[in-house]
Amino acid sequence: MSVGVLDHFNIRTRKLADTVRFYEDVLGLENGARPNFAFPGAWMYSEGKPVVHLVDISPTAEAQKPDSGCVHHVAFVSRGFDAMRQRLQSKGMQFEARQVPGGDLWQIFVNDPNGVMIELNYEAAKEASGAAPDVAADDIGAKVA
Repeated sequence: MSVGVLDHFNIRTRKLADTVRFYEDVLGLENGARPNFAFPGAWMYSEGKPVVHLVDISPTAEAQKPDSGCVHHVAFVSRGFDAMRQRLQSKGMQFEARQVPGGDLWQIFVNDPNGVMIELNYEAAKEASGAAPDVAADDIGAKVA
């Protein structure tokens, strides 16, 4: 028996358009096919898989949570550290780039429009060029300002 691997995460938001835009324009995910549910939303795809499910709670009385609650962050195995760092800078996004102690893993932390912290992990050995992050931190995943 096995639980398997993480399939997707779901965000309930009153900021659907801003959230879709973040995952498309900032992280580079694709807004793709979604079943015809009775409620509005979007499915965001990475490498052909719908990894972020968005539910628009605007038509409801449900309160918008200010962040990811007791879930601290969501992480992606990523490629192209320098390109992502440049992309975030060009879009004026606040983010933090870190190096895990030992230097084998580089990370970028950025918050989506709902305050959900996204962690992007890059294997240093697989990154073709560029400099390692200046910050080496052992408090991985501290809340990005």
